[in-house]
Amino acid sequence: MSQISELHRIELNTLKKFVNICEKHHIKYFLIGGSLLGAIRHNGFIPWDDDVDIGMRRDEYDRFSSIAPALLQNEHYFIQTADTDPNFAFSYMKMIDTDTYIEERNNVNDARKGVFVDIFPFDKVPRQPEIRRAVYSRFRYFDTRILLRLGYNIIKTPFRKDPETNDLNHYMSVAKLKEKRENIMRLYNKEPFHHYKNYASQYAYDKEVLNQAEISELITHPFEDIQVKIPEAYDRILTRMYDDYMTLPPERDQKEKHVDVLIVNGKQID
Repeated sequence: MSQISELHRIELNTLKKFVNICEKHHIKYFLIGGSLLGAIRHNGFIPWDDDVDIGMRRDEYDRFSSIAPALLQNEHYFIQTADTDPNFAFSYMKMIDTDTYIEERNNVNDARKGVFVDIFPFDKVPRQPEIRRAVYSRFRYFDTRILLRLGYNIIKTPFRKDPETNDLNHYMSVAKLKEKRENIMRLYNKEPFHHYKNYASQYAYDKEVLNQAEISELITHPFEDIQVKIPEAYDRILTRMYDDYMTLPPERDQKEKHVDVLIVNGKQID
């Protein structure tokens, strides 16, 4: 079995476990980004895509993160957040298969590693572009500081600097930065606003801002051999993100982005 096939097998099993928890506890979620595109264009994974992207409104995200660790404590999954892994710098959540280990391209760090699905919170944002820019600038400021303090590097070289220290004071100072970043993301969630932003999105700001209908009105759609939730307005969302999304990219761009090394139950998969 090829590396990408094995990745897809493990990610699909993780996605099934995630969906099962959400369905049993009436938690709403939806596929986003490349996973939403894969669902529509391929009825599953994009053949060369090596991750799974899930979105949740912040209140649903909080519910899942509060109950999932206990539900998974006797299983081979770990809910990785900025709180559960002190070395994890990102502002979203990963559900990791602990029977696996990976090394990612262009992402050297000391956080726990394994095959994962990404779970992103969507937070309310105001309508005014100037306020959005100011808030997002503050988010990026703290996000960048956390990445640097935790020793995240683009590539691994002999000159890579380890995190400044691994003592308690270091982690407490990073925890304060994480708290400030989180507070910025949650700033408007109690306001009567109708647009939601994935702050951790890799796309241009407005491409992953969803309105009330786009984030709330969901339908069921096939993804490989399971049924998942996607936004009913998937065509509008995907067009905004990718333009002519049903057309395949050039062959030179049809390649995996993340995983370099994959180990499953102690065996490396090439």
